[in-house]
Amino acid sequence: MKSISSHGLLITFEGCDGGGKTTQLRRLAERLQQEHWPFLKLREPGGTDISEAIRAILLKKSAVSLFPETELLLFAASRAQLVREVMEPALQAGEIVLCDRFMDSTTVYQGVARCLSMESVQAINSLAIGAVKPHLTFVLDITPEVSRQRLLQRNLCGMDRMEEEDVAFYTAVREGYLRLAAENSDRMMVIDANQEESVIANLIWERVKMAWLAR
Repeated sequence: MKSISSHGLLITFEGCDGGGKTTQLRRLAERLQQEHWPFLKLREPGGTDISEAIRAILLKKSAVSLFPETELLLFAASRAQLVREVMEPALQAGEIVLCDRFMDSTTVYQGVARCLSMESVQAINSLAIGAVKPHLTFVLDITPEVSRQRLLQRNLCGMDRMEEEDVAFYTAVREGYLRLAAENSDRMMVIDANQEESVIANLIWERVKMAWLAR
């Protein structure tokens, strides 16, 4: 699928919870600000009033009766709104869009870990994103055990519905990301999330700088 814009740049951050996606997105944003490059920070699900309302449903701990199919469609609905309301205009304006999770999360979490039909997941994902596709995706890779340990340390007041999944679920998630990255090595870069934050940030910056200057 062709990207909607040859001027803007969509950069997504993926991986198991606790891998440092949000931290690295923030560090990249700070660097872009220093360089005076136009950028926008987003998160999924979220980023618009409608998408944030859907996020509240998806992460609500009491939503234990949420079926995998419902979960898939809610994530897609949130993404469709975000793409059309925010992402497309920003990319067409030539901005660098940074997003904490995007379409690959659905492929891995709902397609692989929830064992939904990959054909259905891909079709729904395609409908949600339209002509928008990431130019670069950074996968912050950690083991499920490290992910669980970091989440417990970070969320002293309790974890959300997705974070409370067990190690087997996140094992499937990690394997799904690694397989997906191998199949899409042109845009997906797997980074060992056990490294120092600054080392990871430098790896990301060099890749982003190259992509931005070559656009």
